Amino acid sequence: QVQLVQSGGGAVQPGGSLRLSCAATGFTTPYAIVGWYRQAPGAYREGVSCISLNDDSTVYRDSVKGRFTISRDKSTTTVYLDMSDLKPEDTGMYFCAALQGVTTVQDMGVMRAPFRFWGQGTQVTVSS
Repeated sequence: QVQLVQSGGGAVQPGGSLRLSCAATGFTTPYAIVGWYRQAPGAYREGVSCISLNDDSTVYRDSVKGRFTISRDKSTTTVYLDMSDLKPEDTGMYFCAALQGVTTVQDMGVMRAPFRFWGQGTQVTVSS
């Protein structure tokens, strides 16, 4: 059973930076992807970024390109989301999620896949 434990997040002013972590364990295959989603109050959940644990391919939603970076520590299978130049519209609850059986990511359409395993969520608030 895949388990995802999140850490990081918090409150920052616009232009600030935060790092989110997602410690993933229990994968039964090297072919897996981990994605970050966010949900603002009253809004739908949206995909933010995703990384393949097989080939390190990555994808980002347009609004975070150049500001967010997804990466992973291969030794611990921890996935990070480094967020910089944060804007108020980045505010929301952030979740990491995992899906096994996928070898690579090519576009944001992958984030519409049925991710089965989810982290507990962490709040990010960007406000002056």
